[in-house]
Amino acid sequence: MEERVNDNLKQQLRRLAARRPYRIVAGSAAALLLASGTGALLANGDDAPAPRQATTAVAEIAPRLDGAATRGQARAVTDAPSATSTAPNPDLTATAAPTRSESKPAAPKPPSSKALDYDYQAQTTYYNCGPAAVRNALSATGIASDQDTLGVKLGTTEMGTNSAEDTTRVLNQMVKGSPYKTRMIPGNAATPAQMDQLQADVVRAISAGRGVVVNIAGSATDVDGGWHSFPGGHYIAVVGYEDQGRTVRIADSANPAVPSYWISTIALANWAATRGYSA
Repeated sequence: MEERVNDNLKQQLRRLAARRPYRIVAGSAAALLLASGTGALLANGDDAPAPRQATTAVAEIAPRLDGAATRGQARAVTDAPSATSTAPNPDLTATAAPTRSESKPAAPKPPSSKALDYDYQAQTTYYNCGPAAVRNALSATGIASDQDTLGVKLGTTEMGTNSAEDTTRVLNQMVKGSPYKTRMIPGNAATPAQMDQLQADVVRAISAGRGVVVNIAGSATDVDGGWHSFPGGHYIAVVGYEDQGRTVRIADSANPAVPSYWISTIALANWAATRGYSA
């Protein structure tokens, strides 16, 4: 009888070993029941070594059971959500604080009219209109100078001062930051764009406290009907404006009896045709 039981047990164990892994757990339970039942039967018999064989057979199956359990646990751990996760990007979350854009404050709008406080001086010689105009413009900036010194800097001779390039150069030597630029009007008459540019340049310079020097030639009429003629060329200083720069105040060194007058920017632009200005 003992031999039959052992044979049956071995056959059961072989069948269990051949089954698929997912059925081993159920098969192992049956094997354990069978082994315990066989042990109980043999305990009533005369021979005791039989339970030792059953224990050995169960031990051979244990590694397979352990392997199946390990794979199942591994799958469970893999499928489970991670306990630690990367911190959310604050720039992508709905609750992220909005980014504040840094914007520069808008530049203040220039006044509709402005007149500079300047120290007028008539030209000391018939050819010194260039140095006199530069001196009058500088006085509005608070810079004191004299016509003789400025004449040397400008390269002025009895033929006069060459061009607006010279007045720009000397003004930038005297005024901090070299703010002056030369604008040339090469045609016989100013274009609308050149008129607008002169108006904008005058407003910008006067608003900053700087006089403008203009090289003119020919004749022009001021707003009061006064006629001013310089066929050979002349230099004047702009020391104020009205109506957003459509009308400008001229400091003219040619005649101390008429030291200043107002003229439209359009008339001044045409007066500076073939020449230019420093602003």
